[in-house]
Amino acid sequence: MESVHHVSVSSKILFSKVRKIVPPMLEKFHKGQLGRVAVIGGCVDYTGAPYFSAMASASLGCDMSHVLCERSAAPVIKGYSPNLMVHPLLPSSDTVKDPNSIDAPSLAGPIIAMLSRLHALVIGPGLGRDGVTLKVVAEVIREARSRSIPFVLDADGLLIVTQDPSLVNGYKECILTPNVVEFGRLAKALGVKVASQVEIAEGGNGNTTSKASDACEQLSQALGGVTILQKGPQDVISNGVTSIISDVKGGLKRSGGQGDTLTGSLGTLLAWRAAYHDKLWDSGEQDNEKEAQSKEEVQAELDSENKRMSPTTTLLLAAWAGSSITRECSRRAFATKGRSMQASDLTDEVHGAFLRLIGEPDGSKTHL
Repeated sequence: MESVHHVSVSSKILFSKVRKIVPPMLEKFHKGQLGRVAVIGGCVDYTGAPYFSAMASASLGCDMSHVLCERSAAPVIKGYSPNLMVHPLLPSSDTVKDPNSIDAPSLAGPIIAMLSRLHALVIGPGLGRDGVTLKVVAEVIREARSRSIPFVLDADGLLIVTQDPSLVNGYKECILTPNVVEFGRLAKALGVKVASQVEIAEGGNGNTTSKASDACEQLSQALGGVTILQKGPQDVISNGVTSIISDVKGGLKRSGGQGDTLTGSLGTLLAWRAAYHDKLWDSGEQDNEKEAQSKEEVQAELDSENKRMSPTTTLLLAAWAGSSITRECSRRAFATKGRSMQASDLTDEVHGAFLRLIGEPDGSKTHL
């Protein structure tokens, strides 16, 4: 792995733990075992977001990357890349007879039928705000939760949660990725009084990172311990008990679409996490029967050299790693393109960012 001079010592330690949940490249694996990820999103107005998200998943290393989108968006997204499997399964007001009277569970049926084939979902990129679409996706969220399928919620996927927080309340297999505006909307919907990032930054006195972490922790607690990745100058990841700060340096351009690289990367990391807990390969670690419940127990797992990590710890690590990879992609792309940097420039950097920050795990066969 390349030397990384801009990453703190504590982050390098965390990356060594992330490497534990990355499946090694072995001849025994068959197609699909190292990740089947689906992005649910894409409508007539927004076709780029689901593409960037799905391509980040593929570029990071999942085996199969799907896009489940609205009918009008499918030909466009298919035209972007033949590497993606695109399914025009999302209904909208334009594709149902009576948008005011629909059977949402029935309309969600074709998508729900695919869930058994998937390891992780990314819900929201380019989803739009069509009323029929949002009702159908809410049904998909309910079904995915009932099957304990991990998912990431972003953009208009977060709007669904704002309208009905019970969809994710207490669900420990999902990650919400709000920006500053979305974070504020969620807090307001839940009746949680937290300082905004602007208020925190203008407060002057005190540690702004600590205040942002407190706000993220409060919102997570209001949602029953759901993991929240709050995007900002430094990303904050919290499950209401334990918080981690992502301090990897990013670029200075805030172009649209960078969050899609984040969600796609998270999708693949969640799929790899599932493979880790399914013991798809021998990690050389001793089984750990106890689920980490406290900040101290999570830290003990991170400090351990040879004990298998529990799902609580690996979910925090996956969220932190997705944030770090995206920030590194942004840094690398900005170093090359400067203020002309676009979302597609981050896509091109995903694999290089992975190698630089995490690197291939022991046992990987990267050369024939």
